[in-house]
Amino acid sequence: MDILIELFAWFADPARWTGGGGVPARMGEHVYYSLLGLLLSAVVAVPLGLFTGHTGRGGFLTTSLANFARALPTIGVLFLIVLAAGIGLVPVLCALVALAVPPILVNTHEGVRGVEPRLRDAAFGMGMRGHQVLLRLELPVAVPLILIGMRTAAVQVVATATIAAYVGVGGLGRYIVDGQARQDLTMMLGGSVLVVLLAVLTTLLFAGLRRLLVAPGLRTGAVAGR
Repeated sequence: MDILIELFAWFADPARWTGGGGVPARMGEHVYYSLLGLLLSAVVAVPLGLFTGHTGRGGFLTTSLANFARALPTIGVLFLIVLAAGIGLVPVLCALVALAVPPILVNTHEGVRGVEPRLRDAAFGMGMRGHQVLLRLELPVAVPLILIGMRTAAVQVVATATIAAYVGVGGLGRYIVDGQARQDLTMMLGGSVLVVLLAVLTTLLFAGLRRLLVAPGLRTGAVAGR
């Protein structure tokens, strides 16, 4: 009970909400790193997944590499890049991209490959070219799985972007790292609560995107894909 009172007092402190070290500033930094990492990952993973899913070329190799990347320790990747490139935003983004690419890539590939062959054959029979089949048939059908991959990656990135604090970049992880250095449990807990809250909001955002972008007839399949 005492820790909850201290946590409430920590959030109620007016100084916690102003300045460069305040919650709004730290939250903005965290959202910026997370969003940038997710966008870079999508730029890499979605086109590659669409290509391998549509053509069937390199699918096994791509998904194998993606699954291998899932096993890499993010903090280890971060420190390796720091040793090579120095401290800054670049090592953080590289680590986040390495974390986020696999679920987006695998889900995009599987979403396209999951299109029923008879639908694909019918599209070609109507005179559609390869890129038209991809954009008009395969991509819309794959959107539910792509969004699931994006959601998974986004939540992982939001949770893992706390590592930015280890190389002095900032974000909500600053509260956790500084709290650990000062042995301030309340600060560490406050930072953790904020990260969890942001992850929940991210999940709700993707739930809204799913309702907006996925046709009602495809939502059942998307739920089954989870």
